[in-house]
Amino acid sequence: MIVLLDSSALIAYLKTEPGASVVDSYLSNQINVCAVHAINLCEVYYELLRLTDQVRAKETISRLLVAGLIVREDMDTEFWQEAGNYKATIKRVSLADCFCLALANRLGAEIITADRHEFGPLVEQKICKARFIR
Repeated sequence: MIVLLDSSALIAYLKTEPGASVVDSYLSNQINVCAVHAINLCEVYYELLRLTDQVRAKETISRLLVAGLIVREDMDTEFWQEAGNYKATIKRVSLADCFCLALANRLGAEIITADRHEFGPLVEQKICKARFIR
């Protein structure tokens, strides 16, 4: 199964917040393909920089990659236009989450997230599939 981890899920995992065990179960199950868009991983990186320093932030990102997280850098015209369409039509969603939505659509993936505020309404509107970790 392909799952797409958004920044809120990865940050919860790294900070051992509620829901971290759900993320861990996805990362540790070899049946799953766990991916993240580079823009969402950038959100994780800058959050780590705010909490620690550049060396620790880079080491933490490296640990995620060793754990099997696949970074997608999709940015072809069709892709960024789809993200832009989401941003233009769905007012409360961050641009980074629009990239997450576009990638989920491209991969046919379920989004793993802690962010009910942004993704809850999108699930209700059948714009995406999401599993909430808490």
